[in-house]
Amino acid sequence: MTDHHPHTAAQMASPSYRLAALDQDFLLSEALRGVRFQLEYEKVESALKAWGVRSTIVVFGSARVGADGRGRHSHWYEEARKFGRLASERGGAIRGEVGQPRDNVIATGGGPGIMQAANQGAFEAGAPSIGFNITLPHEQFPNPWSTPELTFQFHYFAMRKMHLAMRANALVVFPGGFGTLDELFEILTLRQTGKAPEIPIVLFDRDYWQGVINFDVLIAHGMVRPDDLNLFRYADDADAVWRCLLECGLKPHESIDKPALPHTKVRSNREG
Repeated sequence: MTDHHPHTAAQMASPSYRLAALDQDFLLSEALRGVRFQLEYEKVESALKAWGVRSTIVVFGSARVGADGRGRHSHWYEEARKFGRLASERGGAIRGEVGQPRDNVIATGGGPGIMQAANQGAFEAGAPSIGFNITLPHEQFPNPWSTPELTFQFHYFAMRKMHLAMRANALVVFPGGFGTLDELFEILTLRQTGKAPEIPIVLFDRDYWQGVINFDVLIAHGMVRPDDLNLFRYADDADAVWRCLLECGLKPHESIDKPALPHTKVRSNREG
């Protein structure tokens, strides 16, 4: 191999000479926004397919709720953990045979609080679970219970929302703040307008949600129809959530012909 010509150093140091796929300035430019959208879609899609994830149960809730909290907060955490375990054991997330698809895999926003609780419950059941994290001004770190190979980080909220919704067989919403309300009304709007399948939506802790949102006022002012309240149900413990999902049409084990899928081992970064 011959040495580079001594007079080509400036040309080779120019950003224009970089391979496009390795040029971070180019990849992060405004002109490549559409490509970055596609990359965020394809990376996650490929990983979910590799793990055989055919459908999910999405769990939303506050990142500010901890297991060591007092009163209702610790109750919310423990019930989210119980639900993550119960749904994973009964829903079809644990594959019995190589090549069998996984259904109703727990999917969360990947952060602490209620999201961590649901991921933890899935891990305790021996099932994989998904963490769809988002980059924020105050950096969010993934919780230690989502499956490492299914723990993702998004820049675009829109793409994160798409991945949360597109495989969802059900939505379970625990108490939360602005972020939880945003995700809840996103799915309610898709259901109300017929843009999403008729998936069950369960709000955990009736007293909390009826205190936070006065749906009757919306009806009284004609902003929603009375039958729009049939889009969701309430439940106050993990077993009741699961019963609601089944009563509203959730299928624990879907059975359709699928091509063989690679075998994978469930683990968490809590393992040594």
